[in-house]
Amino acid sequence: MGLLARTGGFVRYAVAGELPENFRDFATQRIAANAFCEIDDTFDERSEGWVSLADMFDRDFSRAPHTVGDYLALSMRVDERKVPARTLKKFCLKEEERLKKVHQAAKLSRAQRLEIKDNIHLALLKKVLAAPAVYDLCWNLGAGTILFFSANPKAQEIFEELFARTFDLGVILQPPYLVAEHLLPAEHHRRLAELTPAIFGPP
Repeated sequence: MGLLARTGGFVRYAVAGELPENFRDFATQRIAANAFCEIDDTFDERSEGWVSLADMFDRDFSRAPHTVGDYLALSMRVDERKVPARTLKKFCLKEEERLKKVHQAAKLSRAQRLEIKDNIHLALLKKVLAAPAVYDLCWNLGAGTILFFSANPKAQEIFEELFARTFDLGVILQPPYLVAEHLLPAEHHRRLAELTPAIFGPP
């Protein structure tokens, strides 16, 4: 579930690096340059980019601005299509058998098999519908922290790469220990260091 849902899960990041001057103008330009692009009419297997929180088709942020007060809130949309390996193998074998009969050959060369695989993959890829996924984020510009609304490791990896490409800044995933260190006063940090794992269960 996302930022606007009643319930949801998220992970927390810390932003590494200094924001450039006139950051809001900079962010607007870079978000537009990395806005989501459709791949329905292409042979691309994946596309990722920014859209508004209000609508995954709103890449111009006409329905919802990405800046609200001291926060930057938007969604990362990822469309992906895949050809199942077994399906690809089936049609490759079928085409290989057809060509062997046409050329009356006992077997095909490696180059011919690779060409068949590439051609079949492109043909099948065009028939596969791209599946969309949308992940919300909320960036507290003053605190330098981001809430990313997905615990999926693959989604986090895509987000980290897209964020760095867009803003020229890094992000550091913060597990609960680092969050506690950030939130608690310095005099309590020693007590954090002394914590030991506990096993919860029946006595």
